[in-house]
Amino acid sequence: MDRVIEKYTYRIEWSEEDMIYIGRCLEFPGLAAHGDTNEAALKEIKTVVNESVKWLQDEQKSIPEPIGMKKFKGNLTLRVPPELHRKLAIKSAEEGVSINQYILSRI
Repeated sequence: MDRVIEKYTYRIEWSEEDMIYIGRCLEFPGLAAHGDTNEAALKEIKTVVNESVKWLQDEQKSIPEPIGMKKFKGNLTLRVPPELHRKLAIKSAEEGVSINQYILSRI
């Protein structure tokens, strides 16, 4: 499999309803595969992702960048209702910090 395939973020979950392991890839949220074991589910989802990447390449479409390779600036834009914004401003002022510092302390 392609080296990029190995850099994607995979999650294996047990499905009590289906009595099987389900493999998913965070960079391809619409894909899933299953297996009788963790290892089998992981192998299957990697195969599905590999085929999807080949298809995207053939169609000359963009291929998702692995989350682990992305560079993050540390900026986060958050829209909140005006009343919540007011409450955050009051709370942060009471604590003597900026709204950003207040929100960060609550995360």
